[in-house]
Formats: sequence, C-alpha cells, structure tokens
Amino acid sequence: MHQNKNKHHQPVLLNEVLSVLNPQAGESYLDLTAGYGGHAKEILKLTNAASNMTLVDRDANAQKVLQEEFGSEVERLHLTYEEAAKQLIAEGKLYDMLLADIGVSSPHLNNASRGFSIQADGPLDMRMDNRQSLTAAIIANTYTKEQLMKLLREYGEEPKAARIAEAIIDNRPVETTSQLAKIVAACWPGRNKTHPATRTFQALRIEVNDELGMLKRSLPLWAQLVRPGGRLAVISFHSLEDRIVKQFLSEISGNRYDATFQLLTKKPLTASNDELVFNPRARSAKLRAAVKK
Repeated sequence: MHQNKNKHHQPVLLNEVLSVLNPQAGESYLDLTAGYGGHAKEILKLTNAASNMTLVDRDANAQKVLQEEFGSEVERLHLTYEEAAKQLIAEGKLYDMLLADIGVSSPHLNNASRGFSIQADGPLDMRMDNRQSLTAAIIANTYTKEQLMKLLREYGEEPKAARIAEAIIDNRPVETTSQLAKIVAACWPGRNKTHPATRTFQALRIEVNDELGMLKRSLPLWAQLVRPGGRLAVISFHSLEDRIVKQFLSEISGNRYDATFQLLTKKPLTASNDELVFNPRARSAKLRAAVKK
C-alpha cells in the first residue's frame, strides 16, 4: 500500500543529496523532514545503521508511514524540525549527516482536504501539523488589509498585493481553496503561465506554518547537531528560503578564523534534466551543503 504513496513523493535531488552527504557504513543520520522516508531509505542502504538514524516529521500521516517503513529500530520524533533540534541538542546528540528538505511534500499538495491545493477544492487549512490552531481561513477572514498586503508582498512576492488583499476582504467569509483561487484569479485577468493564485497560496502557507521564522531559528541549532567532519544539507523550494540558507551557510563557512564549516556547494545544486522528467516538482529545488571543520 505504501509503495503507492512513495511513488507520489519522489525524494527530490536524491543523487545530489547522496553525493554531498556521502554516507559511509555505520554513520549516523538525522532527517529533520523525513516525510515518507525517501531519502532515509537510500541512506540506510549505504550506512546499514538503523539504530543510528533519527527521523523527524511534524505530520501525523508521515509518522504512520515511517513507522511501517522503518519499524521501531529507527528513532522517530513527531515534532517540528525546530522542536526536534532543541530536544536532540538537550540530549547531547551529534550526527555525521543532517538533511532538511524544507518543501511541502507532494501528498500534502495533492490531498484536497489539507487545503494546500489550488487545483482541488478543499477547506482553506494549510496546516502541516493539524494540532496547531492557526489556519489559512483564519488569516483570510481576520487579518486587516495592511496585514494581508504585507504578507502577500513579503512571503508571496506578489505584485498585486493591495488589490488581492482588498478582494479577499470584499469576499469574506473565504472558506475553501477554490473560492480563494477564484478571488485571486479575478485580480489577474488574461492568460497566465502559472495559476495566478500560486503566490497567494505560498504566502498563506508560509504564514500558517511560520516557515521562514522557524527556518531562521533552526539553522544555528542544526549546525550544533553536526559532529566535526559531519555534513549538513538543506533543500529549499523558493527564493525566500534559499536566501536564508545561503546567508547562514556563508556566515558559518569560509576562510575566516572563526568559521566552523566549509561549503560543499559554491552554488546550489539543482535537478538534472533526467529527474525533471519524472519529478517536475524538483524544478525549483535547490540544495546547499557544508561540512563541519
């Protein structure tokens, strides 16, 4: 049954991840966004050390699949990647390899009931962890025009932020994904290459899940969890995340006397044409990595 799930969620940039993490027999691995275990499964084949593996995911569905895929030998944490990092630091853990793939997994995007999808109608939700209370509907229906504009500009890089904010307020209550998609599309008449609501959905998703705030707070924690000689790799899916990762890695790396890491990627690694054929989602993926001195 779960084979199908894994078909839906191809691990992104798998060859590139394996090349920068360079897994060796017996090494320890921390996957902070394990999803359905695509990267972890390939790394386990090379390390053959399930008891040295920690898989983190904030999503209950992912946790079920990980339990069935990996059994009890692998440590699993049902936490956000920030909470997990704090807990593991407190436990004094160190890893040879650390991976964070900070995109939203395809099953989330494809499952209408989770409210991430522009194409499929569902409740306006967008929570990665449905234990939290803030949803996209709450934002769409309670934020002021100024708050919505700021959100759309900063997190969606949306040129028509003011017009869309006004349209959302005029059409309240906004309760479903298709209702929101239609409201935004009306602000962008004519033909568009991508759905005109893509940037708005991205902005709401980032806000609901505090994605950029959590990433900024987590990167320094992740660096602490890597042992000397250990490799840290981060995959991001849009320019806002990539900028944060790039800045952080360049701050801790380089030739300065206080640099603790050395970059493994001068430029981000991106998907090969071969991968794009079967995994179009990888088009925007960027991988950056560094090794601890």
